[in-house]
Amino acid sequence: MKSTLTFKEFWPWLTEHPNCILRAGTADSVVYDDDDYHWRFSEEDVRTLLVQVMRGKRPVAELFIEPEHVSSVQITPGEKGEFNFDLIAEMQGQPQVIYYFVLTHAFEETSQPDQSGHSGRGRLH
Repeated sequence: MKSTLTFKEFWPWLTEHPNCILRAGTADSVVYDDDDYHWRFSEEDVRTLLVQVMRGKRPVAELFIEPEHVSSVQITPGEKGEFNFDLIAEMQGQPQVIYYFVLTHAFEETSQPDQSGHSGRGRLH
């Protein structure tokens, strides 16, 4: 398992695993997953990505992420088989966690296309 990713590696993988998110947040807030909620990802504009927690069609919480500010994504194993993905920004020369996601499994790279041209996925759980 890699311990550091680029945001460009992380974001597409995260959007493929919405049912694996346990919680997400910032230093000031946290949103917990629930059976009544689902996670939705979209692009607000060219520079802003949106993560929404929805209950039916109503938003419960939103995170606006500006990828240009994310210098890396650090992965650390958490408690009870959880995996922490910290989105890091450099602020005044110091790394700071600006967003985080906790998932039920570690990052696994997408496998390369096989000889038939089909790409397979690694084990997810």
